[in-house]
Amino acid sequence: MSKIAVVIGSIHEGRVTDRQAKWVANEISKHADVEIIDLVDFDLPMFKETGSPRYVQDRKPAPMVKKWLDKINQFDGYVLVTPEYNRSTSSVLKNAIDYLAYEMEHKPVALVGHGSAGGAQAISSLRNIMPGVGAITTPKALYFTHRVSESIDENGNLDQELVKNPYGPQMQLTNIVEELVLLTNALASARTQTK
Repeated sequence: MSKIAVVIGSIHEGRVTDRQAKWVANEISKHADVEIIDLVDFDLPMFKETGSPRYVQDRKPAPMVKKWLDKINQFDGYVLVTPEYNRSTSSVLKNAIDYLAYEMEHKPVALVGHGSAGGAQAISSLRNIMPGVGAITTPKALYFTHRVSESIDENGNLDQELVKNPYGPQMQLTNIVEELVLLTNALASARTQTK
């Protein structure tokens, strides 16, 4: 069975991105093995290595960076859950991505955002960033326009009124997860055949 990571792209006090990540993980658990990766658990310094990690052959990452790289390398697919800060993704998520070399190479990444416009500009930023580390973003993304603090509880349960909406966020999430699982399985098979 495929392994999918849901990455919480915020570390600030009082965040709600973790609620959204739990909601996403609950849906993925119906189809694949899932683990939530919290950037709070990786005290990554600001990126200041000598060059792009993909091109530094004698790279010696710091211990916490190696912990992050080893963890992210374990998965076949990903969901990046991001807030929108100043018309882009969070600096902590961008910094974590900058440390990657080939860990996400030829692996699918679904994008889930929240903010005043559903995190649309954060998702747009990530669509531009992810090819730089070899990842493949899924065609569908989830733009959550409701207030997360009022719509998703601390256990990742979506408000029942939103669940009942046939065109609401639950239906959108279901479609995105199905697409991600399909691409995760297909690309995992392709990677095996090319080894």
